[in-house]
Amino acid sequence: MMGGSSNDEGGLVTGINVTPLVDVTLVLLIIFIVTAKVIVTPALPADLPRGSTTQAVETSLSLVVPGEGNWTLNGLPLAVGADGQAESLVAAARAAVQKNPEVRAVVSAGGAVPHRVVFQALDLLRQGGIEHVAFGALPP
Repeated sequence: MMGGSSNDEGGLVTGINVTPLVDVTLVLLIIFIVTAKVIVTPALPADLPRGSTTQAVETSLSLVVPGEGNWTLNGLPLAVGADGQAESLVAAARAAVQKNPEVRAVVSAGGAVPHRVVFQALDLLRQGGIEHVAFGALPP
């Protein structure tokens, strides 16, 4: 009889076993799901406060205000110059609000950042039209 079957020792293999492919694909999917949170989180050192009632918040804008250096928005540095940070932050906030009116921003500021700087960041986000703001904190 021509054609392959599983009983023929010298016959051709006519079927493809996809089980190993599915196994590898599922393992890669799990790895991507686990590491997605690490990839999105900005890697700037910040002395964030610890909160007793922290919770995960879905964000569209993540603003990091370090004690020294430039602010970063979603991991990218904001423009530097005379009000360069302000202009680029307001423009980015407006663009985010146009995409989603219920956009939420998370401001992560270290303990050494003066209150006036954090207040300035909140004011700039408000100028951009963002109504929902949360503060970044570490879990207890």
